[in-house]
Amino acid sequence: MHFNFKGFKRGIIVVLSAAALPVCGQDLIASQAPIDKKMRAVDSVALQRLINEEQLENPSFSLYPEWSNQYVHRYNAELPEEFKIDLRHFCMPTPSRQITSNYGYRKNFRRMHKGLDIKVYIGDTIRSAFSGKVRVVAYEGKGYGKYVVIRHNNGLETVYGHLSAQLVRENDVVKAGEPIGLGGNTGRSTGSHLHFETRLLGEAINPAEMFDFEAQDVTGDFYVFRAHGSNSLLASHDGSGDREIASVPSYPAVKKGNDSHSGQRRPRVSGNVHKVKSGETLSVIARKYGTSVAQLCKLNRIKATTVLRVGQILRCS
Repeated sequence: MHFNFKGFKRGIIVVLSAAALPVCGQDLIASQAPIDKKMRAVDSVALQRLINEEQLENPSFSLYPEWSNQYVHRYNAELPEEFKIDLRHFCMPTPSRQITSNYGYRKNFRRMHKGLDIKVYIGDTIRSAFSGKVRVVAYEGKGYGKYVVIRHNNGLETVYGHLSAQLVRENDVVKAGEPIGLGGNTGRSTGSHLHFETRLLGEAINPAEMFDFEAQDVTGDFYVFRAHGSNSLLASHDGSGDREIASVPSYPAVKKGNDSHSGQRRPRVSGNVHKVKSGETLSVIARKYGTSVAQLCKLNRIKATTVLRVGQILRCS
């Protein structure tokens, strides 16, 4: 019997080759896996870069439909049902503690005053309340005078009116506390002061709900805007999360315009909140607001023996 050695050898090679195919396939997959991971990493970096660029071009870009240097507060977008505004990392726009005109309806002028007027003198430094980007630097003779509008990373837009000088340009990126203008008496103004507004998608919010000029502080760590309900102040509770500390009424949206004092009537906000200072007790705070310790305890769901923390927010009415 003749043994075909060449055929046998060829058969062995075919068998070995067939057995090696899965191994080669596995090697190919294994070698490709790190490449896939690298691609995913590159995609993540690229996506984050795009997000950062968009945030730089348009702070709060997920909330606002566009970036425009033309209008003060005109948007074709619906207000969110609820939006949480971070009030930390703030700066008071002026060290002045004197409010000369509150937010609310003005009977004498039959129109809404959509901001706070704070007494400043011509040349006083006005600072950005939060970090953000300057959207409008303009002049309005029958309203704001020389004014600046800044859109912030927390979703708010702040308006600074009646300035004698603007120290920033449109599209400048500013940090909280950076000088943006000088106090003045331009536009519709009867005396030097700062007209200060806080807005969300063009909707005016009473600045006093977030800024306590007398105490030179914000009223809480966070502020929750609700389109159909009561706005709330939030404060961190022992670092374990947020808790609601006070509620303030919100009202239906008003017609938006470009005049700093135009709009429909809106009731003034009722209710007071107090940020606890060093050495204050419930009895001291009760006397300050003309109420009782028992009422404070009821409003804040605490006991008369509760030890107050510095910075704690209490509802007082």
